[in-house]
Amino acid sequence: MPRNDGLYQRNGRFYIDIRSPSGERIRRSAGTKDRKQAQQLRDKIAHELWQQQHIGIKPKRTWDEAAVKWLQDMNGKKSIDTDISRLRQLTGLRGLFLDVLTREVIMNVVDALPCGNSTKNRYIALIRSILYKARDEWEWIDKAPKLKLLKENTQRIRWLRPKEAERLLAALPDNHWREMAAFSLYTGLRQSNVFGLKWDQIDLLRKIAWIYPDEAKAGKAIGIPLNDSAIGILLNRLGIHGEYVFTNTCNRAITSLNSKVWKQALQKAAIQNFRWHDLRHTWASWLVQRGVPLVALKEMGGWEKLDMVMRYAHLATEHLLPHAGLLDQVGGFGHKTDTRAGNVDKEKSLNACLGFGKVAPRPGLEPGTCGLTVRR
Repeated sequence: MPRNDGLYQRNGRFYIDIRSPSGERIRRSAGTKDRKQAQQLRDKIAHELWQQQHIGIKPKRTWDEAAVKWLQDMNGKKSIDTDISRLRQLTGLRGLFLDVLTREVIMNVVDALPCGNSTKNRYIALIRSILYKARDEWEWIDKAPKLKLLKENTQRIRWLRPKEAERLLAALPDNHWREMAAFSLYTGLRQSNVFGLKWDQIDLLRKIAWIYPDEAKAGKAIGIPLNDSAIGILLNRLGIHGEYVFTNTCNRAITSLNSKVWKQALQKAAIQNFRWHDLRHTWASWLVQRGVPLVALKEMGGWEKLDMVMRYAHLATEHLLPHAGLLDQVGGFGHKTDTRAGNVDKEKSLNACLGFGKVAPRPGLEPGTCGLTVRR
């Protein structure tokens, strides 16, 4: 039972039980078996409560409290499970008061994470979001440190040529994996949308499928046009399962990618550095190479902004050829050139003058048809 001095003991450990000037009851462990230390902590808490009531000093809040409140506020967020996983990794912030979270303290914790700059930036964005809410909405702190994102390495888009895609499909061990991979190549759907695709999302007569807003990354419904190859895969799956389009060998819904199966297939197909998501990049790359406008690609792929598809712009440069051809009017740079293939005067060519020597011809675009075949 509480004592008149605001302390009581249980199993040898002291506990604090006091009321704030506003009448709020405060109960917590003193974390000690020494009465004098417990009294000092009680007095400190009572003093802070008095300051909050009469002087307006804000109570000190910990990172743990802020993280819990942020998760409660963002309960409907689609990626909340990912955020929870990231918060579990930020052990270096646990127990710290928000007012001691300087830029240096936070970046030291982030820098120690065993991941690349791209993933670290996701942690930084999460920390910033929590601290900004603590400052602007909850008014727990007066200011939050400015956290700059780390520089990320610009990586090339990984995509397959049709022959490589053929090898990959042939290397996948089970028919459902082959059909899902081929369906991804024909539709550009994200992994989760393919794995969780249901028959009530498909209209075979109109040759369309749709992704509901709560299943789309951008939070907006997506209409998916189905080409004949995609329709063929769907027709082959008819009658296998009443709800899901793609199921495993036990006819159960597929919830995740079997990384072992995927890695073995890549090794067998002699393909390196390729993720399942790169099937979507391959789909987009093939379409752009075959003249699909970027605006149309944005709508087909369900991207929220046009700049998200600009990464594929370098694959479609045919409209720039007339501008590059203007240099043909300049002349031969003081030497004669036989325009017939293979008869260029190499000694006086522009490459030789510039000191480049022999330069290997740059490979062109892929043929106009993919020619994929799903082997069963």
